[in-house]
Amino acid sequence: MNTETTSAEKPKSSWVNLVVDFGPLLVFFLAYRHFSPAGEGNPLATVAAVIKGTIAFMIATVFALGLSKWRLGHISPMLWLTTVLIVGFGALTVIFHDAFWIQIKPTAVYLMFAGVLFFGLMRGKPMLKYLLQSAFEGLSDEGWLKLSRNWAWFFLFLAALNTLLVFTVSFDAWLQAKLWGFTILSFVFTFSQLPMVLKHGMGEAWKEEVIENPPHD
Repeated sequence: MNTETTSAEKPKSSWVNLVVDFGPLLVFFLAYRHFSPAGEGNPLATVAAVIKGTIAFMIATVFALGLSKWRLGHISPMLWLTTVLIVGFGALTVIFHDAFWIQIKPTAVYLMFAGVLFFGLMRGKPMLKYLLQSAFEGLSDEGWLKLSRNWAWFFLFLAALNTLLVFTVSFDAWLQAKLWGFTILSFVFTFSQLPMVLKHGMGEAWKEEVIENPPHD
C-alpha cells in the first residue's frame, strides 16, 4: 500500500520533466535562430528576431505550465514563479524592443529563489522542499536544510555569472551560454549533491528523481 502511494507521488514521465524544464528555452533558441539575419550588419533585424523569439518563449512557457498540470498532476511554486517572470520580462522586451530585459530575466529568477531559500534558512525552514513540492523518500529535515543552503549559494553564483555575461558578451554568445552552459552547470551541481542527500537518508531508488527534477529558472 505504501509502495503504491509512493510510486504515485513520483513524476509520471521523465521526458515530461525535461520538456517542462528546458523546452521553452530551446524554443526561444530555435525561434531566434530561424528569424535572425545572416550577417551582423542588421541590428534592427536582430532585435526583431529577439522579439519573435521572446514571444515564442512566452507561449512555450505557458504551454509547459499546462503540460505540467496535465501530465504530472501539479504545478510547482517554482514553475509558477518562473512563468510569471518570463511573461513579465518577455513583455518588457517586446514593449521596449530591447533584448536586455529577457537577458536579465535569469538574474532576477536566481536572485528571487536565492532570497526565498536564505529567508527560509534564517527561520530554520527548508524552502526548497516547498518550492519543488517534492518529498524525496527518507530525506531528513537536516538534509533538506543543507540542500536549500547549497542551492541558495549556487543560485547566487548563477545570478552573478548571468549578469556578467549580459554586460560582457554578445547576445548570441549569451544565448549559447544560457542554453548549454547553464544547463550543464545545473546538472553537474545536482550530481554533486547526491552524496549529501544519500548521507541524510534518501534511498538509492530516489536518485533518479533528484536528477530529473533539479531546480531551474
